[in-house]
Amino acid sequence: MSRQFARTQLLLGPEAMEKLAHSRVAVFGVGGVGGYVCEALARSGVGAFDLIDDDKVCLTNINRQIIATRKTIGKYKAEVMRERILDINPSADIRVYKCFFLPENADEFPFDEYDYVVDAVDTETAKIELVMKAQEKGVRIISSMGAGNKLDASAFRVADIYKTKVCPLAKVMRRELKKRGVKKLKVVYSEEKALTPLEDESISCRSNCVCPPGTQHKCTDRRAIPGSVAFVPPVAGLIIAGEVIKDLCEIKSA
Repeated sequence: MSRQFARTQLLLGPEAMEKLAHSRVAVFGVGGVGGYVCEALARSGVGAFDLIDDDKVCLTNINRQIIATRKTIGKYKAEVMRERILDINPSADIRVYKCFFLPENADEFPFDEYDYVVDAVDTETAKIELVMKAQEKGVRIISSMGAGNKLDASAFRVADIYKTKVCPLAKVMRRELKKRGVKKLKVVYSEEKALTPLEDESISCRSNCVCPPGTQHKCTDRRAIPGSVAFVPPVAGLIIAGEVIKDLCEIKSA
């Protein structure tokens, strides 16, 4: 094991580090939450990644996404994250999918090869399909619930989907997964009540869209554009990464 992960090995031990080095984690959605998942997994010694995201870095991502800088605007998020991971761990095996995960293309992804799936996508349809596909293949999965329109990073919790409360997205997921016979799903959710974004036409994406050319899913396509800050979505991503690491290493939480 490389000395760059020596401080992690002091806590996890050599056997755990070997497990991480030989694990493949698929991260669906490399944005405000998913980007920090990738960052922490890479710095913890995970050896292989599948990165799935069709989006490009936008000016409005700079306030919260770890892959967003002035130099990366207009580049595919998954490609930028790939380069960042390789700067951390040059021996990492990384596959990039510049596409949007949907039920229609779910069979194009090698779920049989995944040791863990991270759901950090925005849409309910994609989230549900990810859960169903992971369940079908017997792959562990953790899902991020809503992280937008929030200011209290300390309100995040790790729980089974059926024990969540407050979060509107979690409520929808509970209902839809129950219909489909899903018995359990580990999620990270917030118990903070969502705030209502201010209406400010001077910075409105609807009237002043700054999405890069070629962006497939523009902000103007959304029903509502959530507010976000630098100190909330990253915390959700780091919590998710911690759960993945502990599960892969079979470490029981206190």
